Amino acid sequence: MGLRLKFNLVLIVVFLAGFAAAGFVSRQLLQENARDEVIRDARLMLESASSMRAYTVDQIRPHLIKQMDEVFLPQTVPAYAATETINTLRKKYAEYSYKEATLNPTNPRNRTADWEADVVNRFRNYPDVKEVVAERQSSTGRSLFIAKPIQITNPACLQCHSTAAAAPPTMIKIYGEANGFGWKHNEIVGAQMVTVPMEVPLQKAERAFTTFMGSLAAVFVAVFIVLNIMLSWLIVRPIRRMSQSADKISTGEFGEPEFNEKGGDEVAVLGSSFNRMRRSLEKAMQMIGE
Repeated sequence: MGLRLKFNLVLIVVFLAGFAAAGFVSRQLLQENARDEVIRDARLMLESASSMRAYTVDQIRPHLIKQMDEVFLPQTVPAYAATETINTLRKKYAEYSYKEATLNPTNPRNRTADWEADVVNRFRNYPDVKEVVAERQSSTGRSLFIAKPIQITNPACLQCHSTAAAAPPTMIKIYGEANGFGWKHNEIVGAQMVTVPMEVPLQKAERAFTTFMGSLAAVFVAVFIVLNIMLSWLIVRPIRRMSQSADKISTGEFGEPEFNEKGGDEVAVLGSSFNRMRRSLEKAMQMIGE
């Protein structure tokens, strides 16, 4: 096995180990960054919905509450306002979704699905849990959702949700008496839920990973070629010349030129040693011939 082959085998083994380690670490980091990006988007949507709820309660509802005796305006309901705001956003970003999932809602569109009910019940069973972040497979692919509990902290909410008798007749006329009642103060009745698709960020992460690994492989190939050229020019070629010269000297041919002794590297030192050996051998042969 030649010196070049040994060198290349060691270089390839080292590269493959480094390539695998770099691939594993970079893939993990890119996947985590993609997930963090999705979480940031989801939290931004959730905060937007919460801001819309607060705006409705503080600035819209007080001006319209007197009309409740004549006509029920869903726009005065924080959940309705937040949902409609996000639905407007979804006209451009249809894959994003927001829902005020409620176990016993007045508006049927807010009723929890099975998996949403599990999240709400988790909040009800563990009051210390203030946020749930998890992934699930949806009809559009892999998605991430963030959920926060909806807790009845404002006693004014019970005006519409304690009993059907206490609720505005105009609301009963629209939604009926069957749903949305029996709520209690400080009870967790549902959850704000934002669902954000992960496919696009993950695809970007995969493209970045592929580009990085391809660039790393290209750099290795370039370095491999340069190192082989340097190895051939600085080490293999001088050693091969010494080997050929040693073969000729061993048969008595002393006409080979001496090697360059300039420089302080190991090859130059080896050439200097070879020249001294050659001169000593030549003198010895002359002495024997005399």
